[in-house]
Amino acid sequence: MKKVLIINGGQNFGHSGGKYNATIAENTLEVLKKYGNIEVKTTQVSEGFDKDEEVKKFVWADFIIYHTPIWWFQLPNGFKKYIDEVFTAGHAKGIYMSDGRNAENPEINYGTGGMLGGRKYMVTTSWNAPETAFTLPGEFFNETSVDNGPLFGFHRMNAFVSLEKIESFHFHDVEKNANIERDMKRYREHLEHVLQKELQPQLA
Repeated sequence: MKKVLIINGGQNFGHSGGKYNATIAENTLEVLKKYGNIEVKTTQVSEGFDKDEEVKKFVWADFIIYHTPIWWFQLPNGFKKYIDEVFTAGHAKGIYMSDGRNAENPEINYGTGGMLGGRKYMVTTSWNAPETAFTLPGEFFNETSVDNGPLFGFHRMNAFVSLEKIESFHFHDVEKNANIERDMKRYREHLEHVLQKELQPQLA
């Protein structure tokens, strides 16, 4: 049985009601229902959490799906707090043992002390910025992708605890030019594609 943990980092703050990422999470569940012999657990960060219970979820899961908006080019404050508290609580309890180095040669092997090996993760992000802000010469992000730019630290965080990255999906221009039906269709197709090889053996 494959075990999937869905973490929704959306929250109500300022002019954001967290509804967009709730819709993404609902579409994730819709796709997962097509597969048999799968167990799903969910976390809605804005509803509060027990950090020790969340550690157990990470250890339990085979596949982790993060959903998050991007605020001021970073994770929302509630989701960042979740990561800080849960990953710290996971020290020597299944998330990470150390930074991987030893006293004899501290110059090497940093970031090799994770304990979540064999598990994989995927992340979706939602942006006001259009996709062209990342791809066109002279535009704001200097032709740097979401994954190699704003999410670089997020991906290294997951690598630090030995999670393997699956191809991300990014929603762009969701405030001024949103087309929810189109974008959710594209996302469901993406999710089905990346999960096919991960979950196909578990089809009923």
